[in-house]
Amino acid sequence: MRTRTGSCLCGAVAYKVEGEPLRVGLCHCADCRKTSGSAFVYFAVWPRQAFSHSGEIATFAGRSFCPVCGGRLFCLQDAAVEIRLGSLDGPPTDLAPGYEVWTKRREPWLHALPGADQFTEDAD
Repeated sequence: MRTRTGSCLCGAVAYKVEGEPLRVGLCHCADCRKTSGSAFVYFAVWPRQAFSHSGEIATFAGRSFCPVCGGRLFCLQDAAVEIRLGSLDGPPTDLAPGYEVWTKRREPWLHALPGADQFTEDAD
């Protein structure tokens, strides 16, 4: 079983996740844009039991981050964890997005990903 590791910028918070993600996507919503400081967020969702972390985290509106460096890391839910893939220790080159959400907010100069499902708002 594959294990991936990740951490914040300063290394105070580290995590690992086992197995393959349930899904991989891009989000163009206003909240993700604000919290990432970018045009979209690249994320993947794993079952909650496949995930563990160490170090103190802070959470705002369900989004967990390092209170030292502010690095955005994951969103913990009861059954799943959504990980910001840019926080992985190794580049996630094998994790291609299968869908995009909040495409009504996608920048006009960004094109839809070929083969990825498109959702105007949240995926249902």
